[in-house]
Amino acid sequence: MKESNSWNANKYKKHANFVSDLALGVVELLNPKEGEKILDLGCGEGTLALEIKKSKAEVIGIDLSEDMVEKTKSKGIIASVGSATDLDFENEFDAVFSNAVLHWVKNSELAIDKINKALKKEGRFVAEFGGYGNIKSLTDAMEEVFDKNPSWGEFNNPWTFLSDTEYKTLLENNGFIVEYIELIPRPTPIDDITNWLDIFANGITKNLKDEQKVLFKEEVKEILKPKLYKEKDAWIADYVRLRVKAIKK
Repeated sequence: MKESNSWNANKYKKHANFVSDLALGVVELLNPKEGEKILDLGCGEGTLALEIKKSKAEVIGIDLSEDMVEKTKSKGIIASVGSATDLDFENEFDAVFSNAVLHWVKNSELAIDKINKALKKEGRFVAEFGGYGNIKSLTDAMEEVFDKNPSWGEFNNPWTFLSDTEYKTLLENNGFIVEYIELIPRPTPIDDITNWLDIFANGITKNLKDEQKVLFKEEVKEILKPKLYKEKDAWIADYVRLRVKAIKK
């Protein structure tokens, strides 16, 4: 049975549209061509798949969220529910594209192996996702709140933020030649830290009672306000992205 998750596409579009807005440079790095077959791994609600499709490439989307997949399909993109570690394609795609997804995958090496298998020989893998140091203030604050409330259980960090050196080694050990890889600090405006937590930390708080979730968000916000909030700029999240282009040997 395929994995799925319960992300809300409308809430994501309203409060996290910066994720796709800031990724147009990755689409440029992909440089899709007419007639190519491209996999959008973690397609979300299809914004970047549509951007890629403008090149007249054939785009297929994969996402863990059924709601996101339905939104993508409603835009005329073929899409299905699945994850980076259960891809079952072989020598099928000219390119695999992924934005803001692979830091959610705990087994990075398995994901790279599956992506490699999905690509044709000399196919390209182009991606951007959270890299080393990404949202450190946020994760530290969430862990601090869990430590202050031991009855909630342990803080389970759902993300893996690798350095450019670590990820380059994984790619080279699993059948890729790395053309380009870079860690990019990207302080990112967000509308409110509470909305960010609602969307991105819902897995962390899934076992908490409603009142505990409210307290969690209040305490995280209190810790972060001196660090990430300014009257002039509002909330600025401490994002660091890892951008990569690699070619299958």
